[in-house]
Amino acid sequence: MPTMRAVLVEAPGGADQLRLGEAPRPEPGAGELRVRVRATALNRADLLQRQGQYPPPPGASEILGLEAAGVIEAVGEGVDAGRVGARVMALLPGGGYAEYVTVPARMAMPIPENLTFEEAAAVPEVFLTAYQALHWLGAVEAGQRVLVHAGASGVGTAAIQLARAAGATVYVTASAPKHDACLALGAEAAIDYRTEDFAERIADLTGGAGVHVILDFIGASYFEQNITALGTDGRLVLLAMMGGTTVDEVNLAHLFRKRIHLITTTLRSRSVDYKIRLTEAFAVDALPRFQTGALHPVIDSVRDWTEVREAHRHMEANRNVGKIVLTIP
Repeated sequence: MPTMRAVLVEAPGGADQLRLGEAPRPEPGAGELRVRVRATALNRADLLQRQGQYPPPPGASEILGLEAAGVIEAVGEGVDAGRVGARVMALLPGGGYAEYVTVPARMAMPIPENLTFEEAAAVPEVFLTAYQALHWLGAVEAGQRVLVHAGASGVGTAAIQLARAAGATVYVTASAPKHDACLALGAEAAIDYRTEDFAERIADLTGGAGVHVILDFIGASYFEQNITALGTDGRLVLLAMMGGTTVDEVNLAHLFRKRIHLITTTLRSRSVDYKIRLTEAFAVDALPRFQTGALHPVIDSVRDWTEVREAHRHMEANRNVGKIVLTIP
């Protein structure tokens, strides 16, 4: 059986458990492509999976990596062989930290000519997550107000740009050293979550009206403040639970009074059909904006994949603004 190089996890634990090794090379099935990966990028899910806290969906590769950019090397049954050699980027359920990956052909987006492989690898997971949260779930509209928590994260930097492109006013929470980066992307105001009550700041910024949409990765510890910060008919889209899973007490009357929509979502565990539809909608709606420069990936750093341990530690320390990219020579 053909093999390939890949980053493997020796045992659940810290970044020191990561090493380069050998794994079986995937073969494209019907309707699939095999891509020679040139770059991938880190996501919080990679850290959780490495620690043994976030197993891949059934049938997905156990290799880390939720996105990749590279060149189509082979195609499966029913796929146009003329696509071999094309540059593509794609969302993955796993497997990105490897020389090769297979992906449904309809999920492989063409890389805009002005993007490098490193830049393209920083697009799929964060921009598709933000697009789904803002448009499919948050129903953002021009003239509305959006609060993005963790504004300097990969998804946060993508959400700022997508919300601004939709005509919304964007506020973010982030540590003070990351405020300038968020403001440069188009955020109207940045709130220091370490020293400020973001619900109070939102009340000041909106004249007490609140925001229409909140994208939240924190969860329980932000719940009450989020409800306070939302306006009538506001939508709270929960993307992760970094601040805990349990809210001790919830007064449902507060939700009813504002007619709050509470939406939870994950993307990795969604069906292939759902991801295809999301990818195709994003490709039509947003991908041309990368060609013009209206949207762009925000990259914190680019490292060779032999430095994967250092890359994981950098993200765990919350030092990154935007994406951490790994090149695969």
